[in-house]
Amino acid sequence: MAAYLQWRRFVFFEKELVKEPLGNDGATPGAAPTSGPTASKFLCLPPGITVCDSGRGSLVFGDMEGQIWFLPRSLQLTGFQAYKLRVTHLYQLKQHNILASVGEDEEGINPLVKIWNLEKRDGGNPLCTRILPAIPGTEPTVVSCLTVHENLNFMAIGFTDGSVTLNKGDITRDRHSKTQILHKGSYPVTGLAFRQAGKTTHLFVVTTENVQSYIVSGKDYPRVELDTHGCGLRCSALSDPSQDLQFIVAGDECVYLYQPDERGPCFAFEGHKLIAHWFRGYLVIVSRDRKVSPKSEFTSRDSQNSDKQILNIYDLCNKFIAYSAVFEDVVDVLAEWGSLYVLTRDGRVHALQEKDTQTKLEMLFKKNLFEMAINLAKSQHLDSDGLAQIFMQYGDHLYSKGNHDGAVQQYIRTIGKLEPSYVIRKFLDAQRIHNLTAYLQTLHRQSLANADHTTLLLNCYTKLKDSSKLEEFIKTKSESEVHFDVETAIKVLRQAGYYSHALYLAENHAHHEWYLKIQLEDIKNYQEALRYIGKLPFEQAESNMKRYGKILMHHIPEQTTQLLKGLCTDYRPSLEGRGDREFPSCRANSEEFIPIFANNPRELKAFLEHMSEVQPDSPQGIYDTLLELRLQNWAHEKDPQAKEKLHAEAISLLKSGRFCDVFDKALVLCQMHDFQDGVLYLYEQGKLFQQIMHYHMQHEQYRQVIAVCERHGEQEPSLWEQALSYFARKEEDCKEYVAAVLRHIENKSLMPPLLVVQTLAHNSTATLSIIRDYLVQKLQKQSQQIAQDELRVRRYREETTRIRQEIQELKASPKIFQKTKCSICNSALELPSVHFLCGHSFHQHCFESYSESDADCPTCLPENRKVMDMIRAQEQKRDLHDQFQHQLKCSNDSFSVIADYFGRGVFNKLTLLTDPPTARLTPSLEAGLQRDLLMHSRRGT
Repeated sequence: MAAYLQWRRFVFFEKELVKEPLGNDGATPGAAPTSGPTASKFLCLPPGITVCDSGRGSLVFGDMEGQIWFLPRSLQLTGFQAYKLRVTHLYQLKQHNILASVGEDEEGINPLVKIWNLEKRDGGNPLCTRILPAIPGTEPTVVSCLTVHENLNFMAIGFTDGSVTLNKGDITRDRHSKTQILHKGSYPVTGLAFRQAGKTTHLFVVTTENVQSYIVSGKDYPRVELDTHGCGLRCSALSDPSQDLQFIVAGDECVYLYQPDERGPCFAFEGHKLIAHWFRGYLVIVSRDRKVSPKSEFTSRDSQNSDKQILNIYDLCNKFIAYSAVFEDVVDVLAEWGSLYVLTRDGRVHALQEKDTQTKLEMLFKKNLFEMAINLAKSQHLDSDGLAQIFMQYGDHLYSKGNHDGAVQQYIRTIGKLEPSYVIRKFLDAQRIHNLTAYLQTLHRQSLANADHTTLLLNCYTKLKDSSKLEEFIKTKSESEVHFDVETAIKVLRQAGYYSHALYLAENHAHHEWYLKIQLEDIKNYQEALRYIGKLPFEQAESNMKRYGKILMHHIPEQTTQLLKGLCTDYRPSLEGRGDREFPSCRANSEEFIPIFANNPRELKAFLEHMSEVQPDSPQGIYDTLLELRLQNWAHEKDPQAKEKLHAEAISLLKSGRFCDVFDKALVLCQMHDFQDGVLYLYEQGKLFQQIMHYHMQHEQYRQVIAVCERHGEQEPSLWEQALSYFARKEEDCKEYVAAVLRHIENKSLMPPLLVVQTLAHNSTATLSIIRDYLVQKLQKQSQQIAQDELRVRRYREETTRIRQEIQELKASPKIFQKTKCSICNSALELPSVHFLCGHSFHQHCFESYSESDADCPTCLPENRKVMDMIRAQEQKRDLHDQFQHQLKCSNDSFSVIADYFGRGVFNKLTLLTDPPTARLTPSLEAGLQRDLLMHSRRGT
């Protein structure tokens, strides 16, 4: 329990009278008469206001005349007649534009509940969707309070006789709801409130003597007795979620807060409570000092004389009074449009506008109430930037007072918002190094420190010579707990000579480059560096070997070579301290590590041979380098036996088939080292027969020349021509070789005889006897060919003469059709019949059954079609110039290609009967002959 007298008082609200809107010339209904220039300046409500409520953007009033008034934000008061006599209770829902009212239409105890839909109109007034009697039974009583659940499924009405009725179902419709008595008691009901917690709905019921709660969302409506003292009318309210939706009961001695199942905290606020209201985290209490029994509130409140009343606005979270003022005869307190409105009996409306958070904080700053300012800012949900500003001002205040420990605690709370340099500059004095260390430690724990902050903190540790703090700072359990830049810490420790600490950080936080750099450059521990690389995952091991491989190869070549062999074949990290974890097998590109062996040829040879044996699919660079290394060793070797062995190794490597795609590179290497056997092998593999021939010619190896021609002459016939030319230019006696070449040239007809004679004319030792047999055989073959050609020409001429005579007879002589049988069915001809100039005759029905066209003879059509297709094919091939040029270029006998195209008529102008008429106006002689030949297919009549 906290006495309010101990709470500080502030003026966090501004009070002013609500004025009429500008341009409102007409008098407000019920307004006081104007008696001066400012009398009508302030808004005045109609007289006889009995009940008030607010919500959905309006203040709602009910009066003694049965009218309900609405005051929107524009302050244009409107109303309508809701009851014939009076309005006693109003409840405006906040989430729906629904208004529930209780009033009287007839004299006597007969109140009615009316549900109004403010969004719909009935003759200009809001639509009344439901009317029901407030009293469910026949016993007369007075309605004391009313509440409606926001889901429109519950409505509770309290009475002065201590009973409570619950309307369950849709309150806007009669057929979807039912009314039942929820509570009966001996004391008047003074307050009701619904509280929703998940799917459970509670109803708080407070009387003048007790407080209880019901669960109305289930069956049987279980009840919980919360307290044995109550409050007067309008002295209860439901808080917002900031106070966990607690039910507030304002008694004369204390204000109590209740949960649905228990009583919560209480506050001792003096004075007789008249009104309790909850507004945006504040508890609003209207009270008077003169103590009056709550029971008299029902009978004597309105008859009491006007009295001074105190309105207090309490901040229960931060324990201060936000506002306090004195009013005369308060009717009610309403909250709408973000402000509080106090209605007094004289019809005036007082607005209490809350000051903005910054103004309230400045008021607290002026009084150095920083703790209260912080609590206020948190309750007002001020953003982190605003809170940081308060912490900074509080820290500055404490720093100016000399409270450095307290100041640094406030500065720590600004981390993330305030620039750290602002705080660091204040504590750079050596006497404040402990405070600076505490600030920097927190900065690192929140992972907001940069490299400079880490450097400064480490320097603070070293200056304080606090080894335990340094160890604690460095040796965190896991990387997720690291709150500093590890790389910066490693640099600082390395520079300060703390190599062991730097190595610890580098190894535990996987800064492999720094670990290796310290081991190799500072400590010179090459064995440990190589061991560490062997523990790394494949990617890190590969990259670090590329970076430090030359240094390691220079100092420990054998161990480095072994690690490289494993890295490039089947690398698995060593499992020192790693338990039974399995790593996938990986291998690096061995070609990329060749430069590491620049000054270690022995290790390089071992590495390359190992890769070629263990991993046959190694990159090509491995085999290229190995070939070059073997050729170098072969070229510089003096021992014949060793040289022969190296020769065999080089040839074996060339024959391994690994140089097919890099033929030129291997050839250059062999030529550079004058490795002739390798050169000849590569020439043969690359089908460079001309180069092989030239090599043997240069070395005057005649038999090898003939052997090359015999071996590769089929693939490249020009080799025989080159061999003949080569031997023809030799002055020494080469008759044997010339004769061998001539025999092959004659068999394959590779050269014209005249060209053979001209070629051998260059040799002064060559005689006619060398080529006599060649010339005789050549002349005999040509004579035989001439005789065959003459015979073929004579036969073609005879055939042509016969065809011409036949054509002439067809043109000049009549054609007598003497066929007596059908050429299809071999039956005797009968009229009607069909005759063709080719001599075939048909029955008309046979012709129509077998013929494909009326103008073609069915018997001659297949042969004629072949001829026509050949002519069309020749016509299509006449423009194939590219094909003709290609065949002419590639053929050994160009004359035969040209003769073939001449024979196909490619160079002739052909005219077909299918050509357009313009193409037959001036036919040539050949075109006429072909047309006459095709006339055989014309049908005779």
